[in-house]
Amino acid sequence: MPYFVVHEHHAKQLHFDLRLEKDGVLKSWAVPKGPSMNPQDKRLAIMVEDHPLDYGDFEGDIPEGQYGAGKVYIWDKGEYFTVKGSIEEGHWEIFLKGKILMGRFVLLKIKGKVDQWLLIKKKDELADYEFKLHLRGN
Repeated sequence: MPYFVVHEHHAKQLHFDLRLEKDGVLKSWAVPKGPSMNPQDKRLAIMVEDHPLDYGDFEGDIPEGQYGAGKVYIWDKGEYFTVKGSIEEGHWEIFLKGKILMGRFVLLKIKGKVDQWLLIKKKDELADYEFKLHLRGN
């Protein structure tokens, strides 16, 4: 089963990177406000360049002067599977099995916007309407 990882990235601006193993790479989205288990939260997710699979285990410092300089933590990691749709269709529903993120989510491409998507938790038995985002780093 393919895996996913969410990096908490303390760069110039704190953001989270959602990475999904697909076609031999990690398809990646920067999520400025971080993912949520609350279906009422619609999170902007900006698709960025693919990353190599071994980047999924990366945790540490990206040195000053390099792109994305700052501290990176693994915020969540687990397996996922496709429920329906695809990246190519612009509507990809997935089921995440992580320690924090669990259940059905959808990545929905925003029409007319290059590389802009929404990450939305679907209403299911694992939804958490009181979800609060907790940081690993400070």
